[in-house]
Amino acid sequence: MHDANTAPQPVLSPEVADALRDGRPVVALESTLLAHGLPRPDNRAAADDVEAAVRAGGAVPATIAVLDGVPHVGLTSAQVDRVCADPDLAKLGVRDLPVAAALGMSGATTVSSTALLAEATGVEVFATGGLGGVHRQSADTFDESADLTALSRTSLVVVCAGVKSILDVPATLERLESLSVTVVGYGTTTFPGFYVADSGSTLDWSVADAEQAAAVFAARRQLAPGAVVVANPLPADEQLDPALHDRVIADALAAADAAGVRGKAVTPFVLDHLHRASEGATLAVNVRLVLRNAELAGRIASALAARPA
Repeated sequence: MHDANTAPQPVLSPEVADALRDGRPVVALESTLLAHGLPRPDNRAAADDVEAAVRAGGAVPATIAVLDGVPHVGLTSAQVDRVCADPDLAKLGVRDLPVAAALGMSGATTVSSTALLAEATGVEVFATGGLGGVHRQSADTFDESADLTALSRTSLVVVCAGVKSILDVPATLERLESLSVTVVGYGTTTFPGFYVADSGSTLDWSVADAEQAAAVFAARRQLAPGAVVVANPLPADEQLDPALHDRVIADALAAADAAGVRGKAVTPFVLDHLHRASEGATLAVNVRLVLRNAELAGRIASALAARPA
């Protein structure tokens, strides 16, 4: 157990530490996708593929997790094995980090905690699948992801495929606006719907390439704390069939409600239901969009690193 009076400092992998010291591009990756978002053993292969996609974009991958109370930014192969193999690994948002640190516990980091730890160690770009957001019954439940407030306080680029399909997308975009989080579409003003290219909501702004995304973040960094969300939709020919998507989402939400699933347990429950109901189609799309986001994040990190100091 750790001394409760001293929070352990994040441990950087040698490769990540060297890259940050030399000013080379680094991309943070969350570990909740591996521990809770993808089934075993697909998750372990996906972990390697996502890191390879970041490298293809020209950056060093830094997968983040908490192991025995210590945050790690950049994992060894053995540490990735551990994250992917442990069915009881905790899911750690920002609010959970102090408990894990004080009690020496292990857990996978969500978008909010990954963003916090990335910024704390000087990593400026983060790739994920979909953000959390405002849930569909939030007027009754007050269920809103900590991702949103975390992004309002954390200065980094977050590349995503929109927000998870089970959420209230228009309400999530309204909250992001209220929190002054900058949101731009990548090559589009259509806000993506995670598994599908079009959520039905639009954006005010778009960027045409990685260099423009880097420039927007550089300008944001000069003005105020807070994230720049780059929403990167799947091409239409790679998305989940929209009709199938709408049907399985409705069924999954009904199943979660019938089972009494609440809070942070909803997302993994619904993702598992979607995977089974779509006969694996959602899993394939999920991996595809994360790979695309990781590669784009690598290019944005490279563009940031190339900007004049």
